[in-house]
Amino acid sequence: MLYSIPWLESIPPLWWQIGIVALGLGAIVLSAETLHRRAATSSELTRKIVHIGTGNVILIAWWLQIPAWVGISASVIASAIALLSYYIPLLPGINSVGRNSFGTFFYAVSIGVLIAWFWTLRQFQYAAIGVLVMAWGDGLAGLIGQKFGRHPYQLWGMTKSWEGSLTMALISYAVSSLVLLSVQGNVWQAWLVPVAIGFVATALEAFSKFGIDNLTVPVGSAALAFYLSQLLSLGS
Repeated sequence: MLYSIPWLESIPPLWWQIGIVALGLGAIVLSAETLHRRAATSSELTRKIVHIGTGNVILIAWWLQIPAWVGISASVIASAIALLSYYIPLLPGINSVGRNSFGTFFYAVSIGVLIAWFWTLRQFQYAAIGVLVMAWGDGLAGLIGQKFGRHPYQLWGMTKSWEGSLTMALISYAVSSLVLLSVQGNVWQAWLVPVAIGFVATALEAFSKFGIDNLTVPVGSAALAFYLSQLLSLGS
């Protein structure tokens, strides 16, 4: 067995946790970048692969109960790399030099903010809701909107589609209800709160100039889930 190897037994559990999270993130980014370079995958699809895959790491962090400082440190490092990548071609499949969006940077920042906030309260589910709504809701909304969007509308000079916005609302509802149901059980609040999250997340995503939705959607969704749950006596 793995733990019967003496030198492995000497490694503190914390380093196993950090290693698992780091390997997960590394595998996602490496896979996406490889697809972009070798399989002629578009930059937008590459970004969405990383966008969705990275968000799921919050579940691993929750499961392993990693210390807050680990998540915050990872967020700071990822934010710095994201900023550099706008000027240096570190990961061209994810961030093009000079790209007119700071979405990747805001995404990394939002994860750090949510971990700092909800890990301290030991309310991990709300951090998970915020990150997963952004990862799956925004990620799939972008893909569906580009592929099947036939009814466009404009906000702030940006073109969105009703198909993409509907996807955002439905996926946001689905992921937030699944998280709340897994923690709180089958109670009516766990079905009602996600309705508000779906509406608010969709509205915030629509106003996404310069990629700011990668910060407002996760933080806004998590905050709304937390305060509504407390108001409706769902919080633990």
